[in-house]
Amino acid sequence: MAHKFEIYKDKAGEFRVRFKYNSETMVSSEGYSSKASAQACIDSIKKNAPGAETDDNS
Repeated sequence: MAHKFEIYKDKAGEFRVRFKYNSETMVSSEGYSSKASAQACIDSIKKNAPGAETDDNS
């Protein structure tokens, strides 16, 4: 699969989520104190992102 979510622990011991496409990190999340919260982040993105609009604030 060319794209995937990863949950990992950072140096501070917090759980983070990153989205990778072809092994390149495209998006990385804030730190979460629990793995369950990191998984909830992934679930929320999967549920809510398909219809997300883009705000161009440039």
